[in-house]
Amino acid sequence: RWRDRFLFVAEALFKSQAETGEIKGHYLNATAGTCEEMIKRAVFARELGAPIVMHDYLTGGFTANTSLAHYCRDNGLLLHIHRAMHAVIDRQRNHGMHFRVLAKALRMSGGDHIHAGTVVGKLEGEREVTLGFVDLLRDDYIEKDRNRGIYFTQDWVSMPGVIPVASGGIHVWHMPALTEIFGDDSVLQFGGGTLGHPWGNAPGAVANRVALEACVQARNEGRDLAREGNE
Repeated sequence: RWRDRFLFVAEALFKSQAETGEIKGHYLNATAGTCEEMIKRAVFARELGAPIVMHDYLTGGFTANTSLAHYCRDNGLLLHIHRAMHAVIDRQRNHGMHFRVLAKALRMSGGDHIHAGTVVGKLEGEREVTLGFVDLLRDDYIEKDRNRGIYFTQDWVSMPGVIPVASGGIHVWHMPALTEIFGDDSVLQFGGGTLGHPWGNAPGAVANRVALEACVQARNEGRDLAREGNE
């Protein structure tokens, strides 16, 4: 029933665009059992005028991900990368693989932005290590820094970067920390932090935007978000 879902979502997208005058998107899930089926879903999303699709790159695999990334890049679609299944790989300290490695592999495979955890919220991670692989995703040149989990200098040369997505149990009270930690080149994704607003979904979205704009303005004025942010 993915076609029906895509159609219903596209209708909502265009309605919200007409009401706000802003571009809206939804992570239409193109993940499927074969590369051919994934491309079919991406083609349908593009025909509907949707600006973005999503892929679970660990469950789908790197070959499938690169195939989809090439299609999206050639056809003007953004590709959001979900990292479902990462925990069974990067949370196993005995014989696992750190997410830093998975993130670098994703940058080589292709994608526009990827869930990178947070330093606050339910997917909380160690701050310096998290920022280490965030910089490995989006910067062109990263100096060796063992405190941040970067064990050798990385020069990506001309390889495109990937925008980190902060997601997982975050809400407006986390906004000062998120603004300070992730900076401008990031995506802040509020799910339950929007829908859980006591006044409903739309006020939740408004609260997120007002909080973000207030924090960015305060940061640009030189105020200390870590110390006085929630005030």
